[in-house]
Amino acid sequence: MLIAGPNLTIDRRSELPALRPGEVLRTGEVTVTPAGKGLNVARAARALGVPAVLVAFVPGYTGRATAALIAEEGLTLDAVVVGGEIPSTAVMIDPAGATVFDEPRPPLAAGDWRALEATLDAALPDHDVLVCSGSLPPNSPKEGFGLFTRHARAAGCLTVVDAGGVALDAALAAHPAVVTPNLAEAEALLYVRADESLDPSQDARRRAEAAAAALVRAGAGAAIVTAAAAGAAVTADGETTWVAAPRVDVVRNPAGAGDALTATVAAALETGIDVLTAARRGVAAAAASVERPRPGDLDPARMAALLNELGEP
Repeated sequence: MLIAGPNLTIDRRSELPALRPGEVLRTGEVTVTPAGKGLNVARAARALGVPAVLVAFVPGYTGRATAALIAEEGLTLDAVVVGGEIPSTAVMIDPAGATVFDEPRPPLAAGDWRALEATLDAALPDHDVLVCSGSLPPNSPKEGFGLFTRHARAAGCLTVVDAGGVALDAALAAHPAVVTPNLAEAEALLYVRADESLDPSQDARRRAEAAAAALVRAGAGAAIVTAAAAGAAVTADGETTWVAAPRVDVVRNPAGAGDALTATVAAALETGIDVLTAARRGVAAAAASVERPRPGDLDPARMAALLNELGEP
């Protein structure tokens, strides 16, 4: 599996008794972890025992440190070194919830994007599936994931795209094999609307099913639209099917659940499994991942147990 996940970050997660603006606050233990949607996909692929290569920009001194941390995890990174510094995401957790401070990405300089394209093109012949994951840095071409989708098709690869906004729109124009946005991303593109407060309800199912069918009409070969803890709608081979999410014991970290689904779907497609079966596996993987503290991580045995609840072997 080849993963185009251009943006990497450093996550700094800490806990506070209370978040009080304007005061000097002392946090508890701080966890520093490389992050990014493409990296989460690579983590999930590793957990599934699937070889994966992540291609990403690595900005500056902090980028090199991040690349070293990724190597320590045992993940394979084809780094494209660029200027600037890698952004940090500070996640402050208090009893009221999580407050996230997300730094802007450094803009690309002339030649940076072409270097990323060249790295991907060199790797494509060794892979059967390309995953395009996340957002694009400033100064990237708007049609970035569309370009990657066309390059993958020329190399005989299927493309799975997990993105939103203009990145998803451009990918649809290039007809990827599968798209896997969440409901907010899908509705933002299709209806110029984004509702981040998804309730696991019948309404979420109806909206996700409508969005999945619309994304296929817009150019995707198949679409899997996730609706948080409710499940996912799958449109493939002319049919739209709802896959309800299994119940989990405890939610430790919901971040990266969609990335676990995307990795699982891509891994299934590599072995010739149909999209609906791949989506069911993906929903089980996403549910298993929220029980783990690190985004994208999952226990394959737990995934298998949850898949069994969905009626799949």
